[in-house]
Amino acid sequence: MDAPFDPWSPDFIADPYPAYAELRAAGRAHWYGPTRQWLIPHYEDVSALLRDRRLGRTYTHRFTHEEFGRTAPPAAHEPFHTLNDHGLLDLEAADHTRIRRLVSKAFTPRTVENLAPTVRRLASGLVAGLVEQGGGDLLADVAEPLPVAVIAEMLGVPEEDEERRMLRPWSADICGMFELNPSEETARRAVRASLDFSAYLRELIARRRKAPGEDLISALVGVEELTEQEVVSTCVLLLNAGHEATVNTTVNGWWTLLRHPEQLAALRADPAGLLSTAVEEILRYDTPLQMFERWVLDDIEVGDVTIPRGSEVALLFGSANRDPARFADPDVLDLSRTENPHITFGAGIHYCLGAPLARLELTTLFAEVLRQAPTLRLAAQPEWNPGYVIRGVPELLVEL
Repeated sequence: MDAPFDPWSPDFIADPYPAYAELRAAGRAHWYGPTRQWLIPHYEDVSALLRDRRLGRTYTHRFTHEEFGRTAPPAAHEPFHTLNDHGLLDLEAADHTRIRRLVSKAFTPRTVENLAPTVRRLASGLVAGLVEQGGGDLLADVAEPLPVAVIAEMLGVPEEDEERRMLRPWSADICGMFELNPSEETARRAVRASLDFSAYLRELIARRRKAPGEDLISALVGVEELTEQEVVSTCVLLLNAGHEATVNTTVNGWWTLLRHPEQLAALRADPAGLLSTAVEEILRYDTPLQMFERWVLDDIEVGDVTIPRGSEVALLFGSANRDPARFADPDVLDLSRTENPHITFGAGIHYCLGAPLARLELTTLFAEVLRQAPTLRLAAQPEWNPGYVIRGVPELLVEL
């Protein structure tokens, strides 16, 4: 179709929402040739397909590449795919159920509640540093270090390990493969990061086998049902998923607030009353994960369109969260919005396992910035990163 959807256009990335409105008005499913995907823009359809077991994050549990009409990935990309394919996000059926049941014990309400003092301590210190220097880069100085530190502590990555400083670069290189039509250079960086990250984790796993601790790696190593590759892939996924959304929601959220001074003033006037709904509204209004892809394992129908087995659908989270059929005044930022069933964390069996932790980190970070930096303002207009699927800015310069 000749659509307004253009995920490589800087203008589209900067503001995809008018294009989403056109897509919703034009129909429920649209073929997009450049990525060979069916675009699904409506909330009701996106929500239903996330729960539909005729779709999957992978197809290899049921079909070979040839049976599914797809070409196997290049052999040179194998380290990335081995790492990615053994993680929860890309597992289906029995393997997904088995691993999720084991890992979910690390994200119970009690576990997350026990992390709250650590999150508050880290967030308070990071924001205090920003205030002391009179401003800086909200991304590099505050938003990025917090979730990386929390996940590193959960996993048991020692502070003295030199590799700890590589966690964020490794994650960024691996996540580059989730963009649309990644380049060969992107794949090369992802493969290198996959090899280096896996090697470090295997060495850390060996240490934990000899001297277990109270961390998540020690707990996973002690589970006979998990292979070493599954432990490695699970740890990488927890880092990738555990900070990408938090970092971009924090930074995109503050940019949104600074562009809506009336809403920001209301939040500053009553943080205790508005903060919980404000975080949910920020997650809805400008979701950091704009698209979630699924393979069609059996023919499905979306409206009057039959989408055959072997196809790929692109579930447009950003569009679904602005659908007027589900949200009143969806293009209006309303921090007091109470009815807010956004799908930023997904739905179905792949609903984000770390959503409670992400909410804790976001609420704590926003609270600390509101408390310690009540005069925060934008110091320079940011530019958007070129990636569309995981949408964010490289920096957000602020001052007091």
